[in-house]
Amino acid sequence: MFPKINEVLYIQIASADEKEEHKEYKSRIADTDDDSFLIEVPMQQGNSRLKRLFFGEELSISYMNESGVRHYFNTYVTGFEEDVVRLVRIRKPLPDEISKIQRRSFLRVHASLELAIQCEDLTRAVVLTEDIGGGGLSVYIEPDVKVQEEQKLKCWLLVPYRNGSIDHVQFEAEVVRIKKLETGRELGMLKFSQITDSERQKVIKFCFERQLDYRMK
Repeated sequence: MFPKINEVLYIQIASADEKEEHKEYKSRIADTDDDSFLIEVPMQQGNSRLKRLFFGEELSISYMNESGVRHYFNTYVTGFEEDVVRLVRIRKPLPDEISKIQRRSFLRVHASLELAIQCEDLTRAVVLTEDIGGGGLSVYIEPDVKVQEEQKLKCWLLVPYRNGSIDHVQFEAEVVRIKKLETGRELGMLKFSQITDSERQKVIKFCFERQLDYRMK
């Protein structure tokens, strides 16, 4: 059932940017172990541009089995290996996570968290998130907060964990889309443009805990 070494994978990347989310990339499995696939750096279909992936980035993957049936699974980037070429390590799915139907349920969770932002003109504001994932987040923007598409923001996120501890996650983000809401507010879709692996790991830990909470309800 699992794709084999040298098998071609077709990849879509979770993104707040709808155009990016619908792009398809192509890669190949270079190696495998009990927990992971090691894949080549993906290449965009049509123009052969390599796509740089980041730790924690969420992927929707499909491949064709020997009978010509397309299978799907969702996963995320867990690391990188330097071989003759750079390889990307992704989580190997459980057998029951592989489906003949595409399920775009990425590790993105609804959460109302405080996010302090600093715009390029150094103005600051505190906003609340609508959802969050390993690749970015969506935030509610009040009318008095001036944020535009393609704007770069410095951000500080307050992240609470199940054990009662609180972490602060610092990163830079780009506003990829703004959607006007009927309430008069706006919903801004942000993608991480500069974030360390350790800071992204804090976000992923929160998302896993929140998903576990949903399953337990």
